[in-house]
Amino acid sequence: VQLQASGGGLVQPGGSLRLSCAAPGVNFENSWMYWLRQAPGKELEWVSRISSDGRSINYVDSVKGRFTISRYFATKTLYLQMDNLKSEDTALYYCALGNKWGWSLKGQGTQVTVSS
Repeated sequence: VQLQASGGGLVQPGGSLRLSCAAPGVNFENSWMYWLRQAPGKELEWVSRISSDGRSINYVDSVKGRFTISRYFATKTLYLQMDNLKSEDTALYYCALGNKWGWSLKGQGTQVTVSS
């Protein structure tokens, strides 16, 4: 497994989760990293991305101000801190590797369920 997301679970609305993605076998240092998600019955969408040097970060409008992406080069780990979670954030979350034009390699997902 080249990309393995973890940290998902069941959380109440307004709660928080921190997703992690281990990327030991990929070119982590020189790749843009993405978080993607797919909700039931919906298409896969990118949620956030971070440049290879960590200086450029983007979020989809629906998570701005609530989610924070980060990367730790020493352990080749990507993170997604998710705060003030809403029911519409319920989805299978994936980490992916790519470049500034898009992602190309997606790993195994972790389920996030926001429900009371």
